[in-house]
Amino acid sequence: MIEQIVVNGLLAGLIYVIMALGFTLIFGIMRIVNFAHGEFYMLGAIVVLFLFGAMGWPFFLAVIGGGVVSAVLGVVVERTLFRPLVGEELPGMIMSLAVGIILQSIALLVYGPAEQTMPRPFSGTWALAGAAVPWDRTIVAISALVILALFYVFLKYSRLGLAMQAVAQDPETSSLMGVESGAIYASAFGIACLLAGLAGGLMAPVYTIGPYMGELPMLKAFVVVILGGLGSLPGAMLGGLLMGLSESVLATLLDSTAALIASFVIVLMVVVARPSGLMGRSVR
Repeated sequence: MIEQIVVNGLLAGLIYVIMALGFTLIFGIMRIVNFAHGEFYMLGAIVVLFLFGAMGWPFFLAVIGGGVVSAVLGVVVERTLFRPLVGEELPGMIMSLAVGIILQSIALLVYGPAEQTMPRPFSGTWALAGAAVPWDRTIVAISALVILALFYVFLKYSRLGLAMQAVAQDPETSSLMGVESGAIYASAFGIACLLAGLAGGLMAPVYTIGPYMGELPMLKAFVVVILGGLGSLPGAMLGGLLMGLSESVLATLLDSTAALIASFVIVLMVVVARPSGLMGRSVR
């Protein structure tokens, strides 16, 4: 039982980390709480449903396609709607809510309210330390680890990644050093939406697909970044894993609804004890 709980928690936590990284990346650089992040997750899943389920593309190629479509739309949305609101947290949050509702409504008009399913590219289970691990969840977890590794290398060793860190820490000084903040904002928003689209594409065969499928992942990503600390990438990773493990334990002992409630109780306790989160910094 313990082995199964831990495995389930880690598998779920890795997807939460991918979602939370994009969410906190936007906040850390642009100071915008992007509540439309779940809709980019939904868009990635819908693209995979079309490319893999209808067109017969290879699954991983379809997932990359979903991520790219989400990233391109993210750049367009950032340039047209969010760019004037950089640093304005409340107007940016309101704009993100509007963008999310618009994307949900478009998906509702195109696909209808009924949730859809797609064939699973991987089936069966395998044993790990006495725990039964589904192959589809295993592939999702491995893919998430690859994405995390690539994201880490990008941030630490690429010029763009280093520029993003500089802008997140001190945008004024970065601009004096020749860093073009506009390009950084567009890149950060696009990469964040890419991560959300990849997460949605990977999870498309596991859950049902519909216009509102991004709401719960967005809610959990928000819980994760508050737990880890707004703007903290290491905090997002720690918070995602803690969220997955706590959900797995509570869902096994109680039920999924109680696990969700308990997650918010934990966040409330963390916010009261440490308002900046476990690894966060004070919000400017």
